[in-house]
Amino acid sequence: MRILHTSDWHVGRTFHGVDLLADQAAALAAVARLVADEGVDVVVVPGDVYDRAVPSADAVTVCNRAFEAIRDAGAVIVATSGNHDSPARLGAGAAFAAAGGLHLMTRVSEVASPVVLSDAYGPVAFYGIPYLEPETTRAELGVPSARTHADILDAAMARVRADLSERTSEDAAVRSVVLAHAFVVGAEATGSERSISVGGVETVSASAFDGVDYVALGHLHSPQALTDRVRYSGSPLPYSFGERTHRKAVWIVDLDADGLADVTRHDLPLVRGLSQLTGTVDDLLGDDAFDASVDDYVSAVLTDPVRPVDAMRKLRQRFPHLVHLEWVRPQGDTDLKYRDKVRGRTDREIVTSFLTDVRAEPTAGELRWVEQALGVAARESDGGTVDAGEAVA
Repeated sequence: MRILHTSDWHVGRTFHGVDLLADQAAALAAVARLVADEGVDVVVVPGDVYDRAVPSADAVTVCNRAFEAIRDAGAVIVATSGNHDSPARLGAGAAFAAAGGLHLMTRVSEVASPVVLSDAYGPVAFYGIPYLEPETTRAELGVPSARTHADILDAAMARVRADLSERTSEDAAVRSVVLAHAFVVGAEATGSERSISVGGVETVSASAFDGVDYVALGHLHSPQALTDRVRYSGSPLPYSFGERTHRKAVWIVDLDADGLADVTRHDLPLVRGLSQLTGTVDDLLGDDAFDASVDDYVSAVLTDPVRPVDAMRKLRQRFPHLVHLEWVRPQGDTDLKYRDKVRGRTDREIVTSFLTDVRAEPTAGELRWVEQALGVAARESDGGTVDAGEAVA
């Protein structure tokens, strides 16, 4: 049996306010093409199918079309819910969907009720473990004292092993695949994942999955292998600039009569690159070195001596997908204490420096206003009276 492992689609997610539905549709279409090209039998999606519990109508449309394309390419789909999904909403109509080859496994009570599919060597049991929040699932799993994700996952896996043991006693050829949405010790987060630490320690051990032929993990967004049998596929698109150097991928897993035979990484096509650029506005607009980033999502750090006006509009003329902009003052020692900066300087010099830092060097006319205001303040501090008209002036 050939299995494609993908996860963390996050359909409906935005990127610095930019709608990603078109990009997500393109990435998922590439997954469907890979299913057809590689003769994949089953696609597993361990959680975070959607980016929010109540996805928009457009997000549901994109997701449904992806499921349809994968089914048309010849694969059965097994999916679970993640910490971003609503189990009830994602699993709505699960029995009806299963008849069409889409198995949505979102109920904690059914972690030991696998989808069983067969190949030339016999049955393969697919166990779906949805995201398990300790506070809300410990009673249902029969571990009322559990406080951590490890405690809860151990309870779920105990049920999985018990069911697998019964099936194996009946048929020695039963192989197993577990889908789980968790943060496994030793894995590397990218920064775009939502924390799942509420309710206790969030990490679990890879050894919690011992005894299973393959474990398809979701939650972390970079493809990585914890062991030969325990892997994250990562997300099909980058969801933060911290992922700009990642090449997104899926795993294709082959099972033979004895269990896991081979795992192959397949890189997904780049839909749109991510670039972080640094320079002045003039540099970014005119330097040929930035040509390669014109079609990317761009985060720009400006180093102009003075905060530039209308920089976003100007830069989008060259970088239409500019999504993030910040200005970093290039001069000055940020560790210098304020008292050291003002020691020995007149009030006029301090105000002038302040205006220059936050806006631009004041004009001669503005300096006259500053001197007049400072004179009024000095007379007030000396106990003198100030004419109302002079104060307003």
